[in-house]
Parts: sequence; C-alpha cells; structure tokens
Amino acid sequence: MQSDFCVTFAAMNKILQQQAQWSENVILADADYIDKVAFNLTVNFERMIGRRIPQADMAKWLECVALDGGLRPPAAPPSPNTQVILIYGCGKVKLENFAPSSYKTELHGKAFKGELGEFVISAYECPDSRMGGEDFFIEALALAANQQEVKRLMVIPNADDPIIYNKVRETLRQTNGQKTTTVFAMQPMVGGTFQQEILGYSLMAALGIRADEIKP
Repeated sequence: MQSDFCVTFAAMNKILQQQAQWSENVILADADYIDKVAFNLTVNFERMIGRRIPQADMAKWLECVALDGGLRPPAAPPSPNTQVILIYGCGKVKLENFAPSSYKTELHGKAFKGELGEFVISAYECPDSRMGGEDFFIEALALAANQQEVKRLMVIPNADDPIIYNKVRETLRQTNGQKTTTVFAMQPMVGGTFQQEILGYSLMAALGIRADEIKP
C-alpha cells in the first residue's frame, strides 16, 4: 500500500494550487540529491580535517540557500515567508544526513523562524511507477515557476544528471512571469536564463565545516 505521502503528481498539483497563498520566496529541492551530496561532503571532509562531522542542520542549510538566492533580512517587519518544497523518492522515510530528518513527522507541515523570516516546509514523495522522480520534480518546478505570487525561486535539482539539468533549463526558459531564479549545483553549469550558485557552500555551512579547517 502506498503511504499517504506517496501522492500522484495530479494530487500534488491540486494540493499546491489550492494553497491559500504562494509565498514570494520558494525553495524547491530534490531531497534525495541533497542527502547524497551531504554524505559525500561528510566522508571527504572527515578524512581531510580529521574529526567527526555531524548531520547537516536543515534550518541552517535553508537559511544559507535563501541568502545565496538573494534573500536578505527585512529592514522592518513583517518578514516575508519562504515556502520550502522537498521532493523525495517513493519508499524513503527520512534524510540520512540531515537533522531534523523524518519527512512525515519532523519536516512536512513544520516551520521555523529566523533572521530571514519564517520557513514553511512541505515534503512530497514522488510516485514509484507512473512518473519518474525527475519528471515529478520538473512538473513541480513548472508549477512553482508559473505562480505570479512567486518573486524569488531557488531550485536545487540533481544537476549532476545532464538530462535533468537540461529539463530544468528548458522549463525555466518557458515559464511565465518576472522573478529572480537561482539554480544550485556543485559546479558552474552551461547556459540558462537564471543565476547560479554553488550548492557545496551552503551544505558545508550546515555541516559545520569551517573555512579555517580546510587546508590548501
């Protein structure tokens, strides 16, 4: 039996479109991919700096992504909300390298407040057969990118896969509306009508890896 969170795209589309209001700021992330990158960074840097690295702080990571995407603390209240959408593979129940980690009990429907305002998190499990994970992510991206209320969109796809990256680039080229869009990857990517940022910097900050620990 599918879990309540293993929704079809049609169901996710309906859920997102029926929200009372989209946030001005949206972070859309492939949760499986960021978990894999966090693991690889942990393994590599533990050998390099000679100490145990804790799980990545999800709240810290999201705030760093927002900063890299151009969000700044407001000069005066109220602070704009940031909507966080995590897409993860069917059958997964948690992130292995982040805290908090459980999609159902610790992330979906939860929120936290920081200097950049309130971050409201939703987590959706992609279907296991009728639609691949990459298509599920791209459909969610197209939906978010075409919302007029969204002014700032931060996207973390599996950019290591050139097929997925090309779909992200083409989707953002075709979407409507004027907004600031930033795509995060582990290295600079070719082309695109969007800004780019290096994903590793925000993850290193969330993992507690300091610049002074990294030897040339």
